[in-house]
Amino acid sequence: MTIRKILIFTPILVIFFLLQSYFWVPTYEQQSRGNPNRLNEYITASIGDASILNPILSADSASSNINSMVFEGLIDRDEELRFRGRLARYWDIHEEAFFYVNEKANIPGVGKAGAKKVVELLKRAKAGDLPANDEVRASLANIEEIFIIPAREFLVTRHEKKTETDQEDTEVKIKVMAPNRINLVLSSVDQDLFQNLSLILGKDYFSSFNGENYLGVDQELGQKKRAEYAKEILPSTEHNPIVVFKLRPNVKFHDGHIFDANDVKFTFEAIMNPKNLSPRVADYEPVKEVQAVDPLTVRIVYKRLYSPALGTWSMGILPEHLLNDETLRDEANRVGKDPEKFSIRQSSFNRHPIGCGPFVFREWKSDQYITLNGFDDYWEGPPNYKRYIYRIIPDLLTQEMEFYAGTIDSYGVQPHQVQRLQNDPKYQGFSGLSLGYTYIGYNMRREPFDDHRVRMALSMAIDVDKIIKYVLHGQGERITGPFVKQTDYYNHGIKPVPYDPEGALKLLEEAGWKRNKEGWLERDGKRLQFTLITNSGNDLRKAILTIAQGAWKQIGIDVRTDLLEWAVFIQERVDKADFDALILGWLMGIEPDLYQIWHSSQTNPYQLNFVGFRNPQADDLIIKIRREYNYGRQVAYSHQLHEIIAREKPYTFLYVTKWTAVLDKKIVIKETDSKGNVVYKKIKPTKTGIYTFHFNKWIKLPEVPSFAPEG
Repeated sequence: MTIRKILIFTPILVIFFLLQSYFWVPTYEQQSRGNPNRLNEYITASIGDASILNPILSADSASSNINSMVFEGLIDRDEELRFRGRLARYWDIHEEAFFYVNEKANIPGVGKAGAKKVVELLKRAKAGDLPANDEVRASLANIEEIFIIPAREFLVTRHEKKTETDQEDTEVKIKVMAPNRINLVLSSVDQDLFQNLSLILGKDYFSSFNGENYLGVDQELGQKKRAEYAKEILPSTEHNPIVVFKLRPNVKFHDGHIFDANDVKFTFEAIMNPKNLSPRVADYEPVKEVQAVDPLTVRIVYKRLYSPALGTWSMGILPEHLLNDETLRDEANRVGKDPEKFSIRQSSFNRHPIGCGPFVFREWKSDQYITLNGFDDYWEGPPNYKRYIYRIIPDLLTQEMEFYAGTIDSYGVQPHQVQRLQNDPKYQGFSGLSLGYTYIGYNMRREPFDDHRVRMALSMAIDVDKIIKYVLHGQGERITGPFVKQTDYYNHGIKPVPYDPEGALKLLEEAGWKRNKEGWLERDGKRLQFTLITNSGNDLRKAILTIAQGAWKQIGIDVRTDLLEWAVFIQERVDKADFDALILGWLMGIEPDLYQIWHSSQTNPYQLNFVGFRNPQADDLIIKIRREYNYGRQVAYSHQLHEIIAREKPYTFLYVTKWTAVLDKKIVIKETDSKGNVVYKKIKPTKTGIYTFHFNKWIKLPEVPSFAPEG
């Protein structure tokens, strides 16, 4: 009989089982006596196993947790959410901007002008010889150098299908006779540069430049295609933000190999290699080029304005020497696979990763545990814990009992336990509003979810307030859209969907679904029927599964449910978009970039818009948010995007949880002061509630220590 059946049918046995569980598992003190190294081990638990230990390929939280220990990025954020250097010591951000000289445009007070006159005019304006407002003066002051790129001719080859039914591409050769171009070197990124320069050169100077006049094509093209080529090959203006990272010297990978700029360049190229099917492509597609200037200098040039650029370089860096083409070819030959098709995704590296983070991978026993050892040569100094153990314990009741016994060191408190465990003197607790949310997602490629009325009706039929009250025990809040609720990007003006089963039935009737004699909704003789799935091992999601099924059945929808083991759920159903509807959650960053999850280009297998949401207005706003450096405008665009997604209902947005985590009070931060004395400090969360920020300095002591004074 399973534990779950015991819980349902025999309450007395439950108590007996819990007591037995408590005494069967050795206590922390017993463990320490039997294993003196236990003080140096940190043991945590997860309901699901990792899927792939490679930061450019993973998309699940279990894998990401391990990757964050094994790999290191160029930067991350400090306790105040400011960027700080990790593998990079420091960085510089500037811009190169370009525009083609428009010799047919009339410049105010000048008339038609060539490149030299345009440069002279800009220099006069920069020197203050021309009238200008504050915004124009600021843009001019930001310009450090002005160059002329001489006119040139070059050949571009593209491949096109002559008609939609053609099986093979036709090669199109385009002769480009590019006119003179102006190159501006800016001390910082200026998204309003061309808008401000148009007040000097004329409001139509940039918009009236016609690149089609400079293209020669070897065959007939339609006007639309010719205009597309002109915009792509000869854009009238171009922003190229540039980030230059200066890297730390003598940083080692776990195998002793020295990290350098080539590893950064290789990581970018591995992400962009289509063979690897990286879900990170969208973050790096705006990059034009990554240059390894020297072993400790990386220069990253962007194709266009991209405001989240810096934050993307928190990505863990891969070791080029272990995953380059030659190494992969040797591995493919060794395991008997086709070297031409073999990619990083197939490499054994993903089960035996090597990074330059604070912990070294040691062992992975599927569905049981992953073990890591502290890295003695970590650039910031070795972590205090010598060993990190990530145990897979799908049952939360078992996790709870093991935490009480001390066989795991942390526990994500369930909502019904918050009050009790927060006040327990043995533990230190941390709590806050999560940065993510839980939702029901609908596969919009399939009927009936391609109809907005159906998606809205499904949302209206679920009483989310009751879920928060009875399932979460009040430890959650309603959410209406895809942004982190604690940020300004979240649109608080949007009201939650009301619980209205009768209104839901009316919408479904509008969509053609009517009750039959048995009470089921049907259309054209076909019953409204689908399957709702989620992962096993998560009691909250399982409860929502049951509630949603019951709510939808009450209005005549035939809903089947299925619980799947985590790896199967992610790899076979989510990654392949093989589902009707699912319950899942997102853990979000504080940046408002939602490209990966919501842009229509991200609906392919292994990408994150697995519900297949497509909306041109949303796409436009997502791009605007990515290119916007003005905070106020970014917030306004985010509110508009929130409104569209809330209206279209690709998800039923359920709630954001209030999380609580507890640790034994004996776990503290251990540091050495300027005199070489050991001091102990209490663990404190960051502004966003990350209490593991100083994990490398954590240690567990035999007794609760006296703490160093604050401040």
